[in-house]
Parts: sequence; C-alpha cells; structure tokens
Amino acid sequence: MALSKKKKFWLQNTLFLLTLLAILLFLLRAPEETTPFLPHDPVHEPFHQIKSKRQAEKGCNVCHSPTGESPLGENHPPKYRCLFCHKRVSE
Repeated sequence: MALSKKKKFWLQNTLFLLTLLAILLFLLRAPEETTPFLPHDPVHEPFHQIKSKRQAEKGCNVCHSPTGESPLGENHPPKYRCLFCHKRVSE
C-alpha cells in the first residue's frame, strides 16, 4: 500500500515539525550556565587583551597549577581549555 504524494508530504512535514519541537523542548529545559566568567581584575586583565584564546590559556597554569597560588579543585574538569568554559566578558 503506497502512500499518495500528498499524504507522504504531510507525514514528512509533521515528523519534521515534531522533531523540531522535541529539540526546542530539550534546549529550553537545559540548565542555566553556572560557570563563572573570567574575572576582570588586574591579575586577569592581560588575558582579556590577548585575542587568541589558546595563547591566553598558556598563562593560566602559572597561578592555577597544583603548586600555584590558586590551584584548581580536585573535581575541576580537564584543565587545558580554560576559556572554553570561563568566557571573557566581551565574548
């Protein structure tokens, strides 16, 4: 039993709209962003001035290494892409 072109058209459009609705509902239920921004203080100001995120991240380990003045916590996620989560205010 073949579907007519009109029924197939409506079925495809309905499935497409239901998929879009499911994606929209999923995104609307996502939790709010809780990761703090990169501080805008004298210590972090140079990192705001560097255009390249990768270049800016090279200086994070100076203070945030295990022996630095402000080491990261035990449960902190991977420590090599700081500005992936900690956005600069201007971004």
